[in-house]
Amino acid sequence: MVESTPKTILRAENIHKSYTMGKSSELKVIKGLDLEIHQGEILAIIGPSGVGKSTLLHILGALDRPTKGKVIINSTDVFSMGDQEIANLRNRMVGFVFQFHHLLPEFTALENVAMPGLIARKNTEQVYKTAKGLLEDVGLQDRMEHRPRELSGGEQQRVAFARSLVNDPVMVLADEPSGNLDLDNSTSLHQLIWNLVQKKNKTFVVATHNKELASRTDKLIELYDGRIKT
Repeated sequence: MVESTPKTILRAENIHKSYTMGKSSELKVIKGLDLEIHQGEILAIIGPSGVGKSTLLHILGALDRPTKGKVIINSTDVFSMGDQEIANLRNRMVGFVFQFHHLLPEFTALENVAMPGLIARKNTEQVYKTAKGLLEDVGLQDRMEHRPRELSGGEQQRVAFARSLVNDPVMVLADEPSGNLDLDNSTSLHQLIWNLVQKKNKTFVVATHNKELASRTDKLIELYDGRIKT
C-alpha cells in the first residue's frame, strides 16, 4: 500500500526580512528562507536570541509582511492580498499563542476564548459552545467565569491556547508559549499542547528555547544568520 503524501498547509518561498536602521543602514534578519509545513505536523524553530525566530513566525502567520518572498497558506498567496483580506485570512486560518497570554482583563476566560469567533461574525451561540468545549479540553471547566487576574499564569496560558483554536484554524503558531512559566507549568502546558494538537489533527509551529519541547516535535529547524542551518 502506497502512503499518501501529507497535505501541504504552508509553503514559504525565498523569504527575506530587513529593517531600516537610521538613515542608511539596514538590518537583514531573514536572508532567503524556504520552508514547507504539512497537515498535522509539529514543527519547532530554535536558535539563539535575536536570530529571527519571532520575525519568521510573524511572517508565516501573516502578522508581518516579508521584504521579499511569498507565503502560501492552503493554496492562497497571502501577501498578494490587501491588508484587510490578510487580516480576514489570518483570523480564519491561523491561531496564535504568545509568551505573554494577551488576555483581555475585563473579560472572563470564556469571553476571551470566544472573542476571535465573535470578531469573525460567527454564530454567537455556536462560538460560545465551541469555547466552552475548548476550556473543558484544557481542564478549565470550573474557571470559565473567572477573569485573567483570578487565574494563575499556567491557567492564563491555557486560556490563550484554547482561544487560538476557537476558529478551527488550519495551523497554530506559538512564540515561546512556556517561556514565562515555571517548570511544572511548562511541562503541563507542553503535554496539553501535544494532546490537543494530535486530537484535533492541527498543524503546530513553535519558536522556542525549550530543548525538551523542541525534542518532541516531528520536525526541527535551527535558524542561524538568517537562514535554516543545515
